[in-house]
Amino acid sequence: MIGTPLTRRRLLTCGGAALALPRFALAAPMVLRAEPVSAQILLEGDGVTAMLGLNGTTPGPELRVNQGARLDLDFENRIGADSALHWHGIRIDNAMDGVPGMTQDAVPDGGRFQYSFVAPDAGTFWYHSHSRSWEQVEQGLYGPLIVEEANPPQVDHDVTVLIDDWRLEEDGTLMGGFGNMHDFAHAGRLGNFARAMPSVAVVRRGDRLRLRLINVATARVFPVTLSGAQGKVVALDGMPLAAPRDITEIVLAPAQRMDLIVDVTDTLRFDFPTREEPYELGRIGIAGENPAPIGGEISALPEANVTAPGALDHDLVLTMEGGAMGGAHAGEGIWALNGHSGLPDAPFARFQRGETARIRLINDTAFAHGMHLHGHHFHEVTTEGEIGDFRDTTLINRGETRDILCVFDNPGKWLLHCHMLGHQASGMKTWVEVM
Repeated sequence: MIGTPLTRRRLLTCGGAALALPRFALAAPMVLRAEPVSAQILLEGDGVTAMLGLNGTTPGPELRVNQGARLDLDFENRIGADSALHWHGIRIDNAMDGVPGMTQDAVPDGGRFQYSFVAPDAGTFWYHSHSRSWEQVEQGLYGPLIVEEANPPQVDHDVTVLIDDWRLEEDGTLMGGFGNMHDFAHAGRLGNFARAMPSVAVVRRGDRLRLRLINVATARVFPVTLSGAQGKVVALDGMPLAAPRDITEIVLAPAQRMDLIVDVTDTLRFDFPTREEPYELGRIGIAGENPAPIGGEISALPEANVTAPGALDHDLVLTMEGGAMGGAHAGEGIWALNGHSGLPDAPFARFQRGETARIRLINDTAFAHGMHLHGHHFHEVTTEGEIGDFRDTTLINRGETRDILCVFDNPGKWLLHCHMLGHQASGMKTWVEVM
């Protein structure tokens, strides 16, 4: 259960209100300015929260670009500390990946950096700070990035739903202690207040929606129960499924995404299941009836242009170690990968462009980890040894082992790390190089 010094009544009262989420179609270069902002996270009339944001809001503006188009954007830093932006899930040029110390220098306060890259894949992605990310993402430096298909599915509304939690005082003040060692050694910085933030507040009964769910939290795994609609899952982590599947379970690790296409039957509720009554994260209200519903079968999204795995060139093992109640390891931090904490001088592995690797991810810890690979997607291998879902972040629960299969076809130096961002900060990260 999400612990709360705030009452359930106050959560349910404000759960349906969305934070400001302006939308920009990127037809020309724009400036994305990081700066201090005030956010009405709690109920209107309760205290506001001092945060960081982009162009005056947190979350930052929803950026939309057509598949195959170039995004040209000037990042302007005005937060009083170094920062940078990572474009999560986009298979872009390495120099644009936004990782200080690896792909670029950190952008100092008062500085600027131009990001320019082609968006090769249609889908649901996002952007966030990758400089002290466990702190700056928690403070609000993130936003959605949507790459639109040339022939998108027919829907009445294309709705982005960001899901986050915050650790707040009763008056709305964001609690400090971002580098808390207890958080780092356990499940991460879990908030006491959570919300789903849909970009649309009201729809009609009978409307067909595309729901783009994004877990932007720094640590919390969100199980979500959706009511008031029926439909299918059509994409994971920005990549379309070969065939739509039934909505049986929605579980999103930090940074994971899920696209649904649904037909509205009633008020849509996004609930966090608990041992007691569901904890309402947010809702989309109903106003009127759609006189001519789209109806019909929900079809698969256009297939992504990706390279299928070939013959195995590398067979590797990466073991997650450490944390509270974890065993000893050779690293100097709280967490380690294969006995090393933090970025090693040499990469975990080097690949020639186009090589296929299987990496066995072993979670030898007492906590779940969402392992994210920059610059690539990979196939999760099923327990039966079949090639499974195509993702950029995989959730591995305590004691679990999962194989992933990846074609390393994007040249450069790429991070591989836990997206429970406190775990990354305290040792759980490494890197690979594609020649």
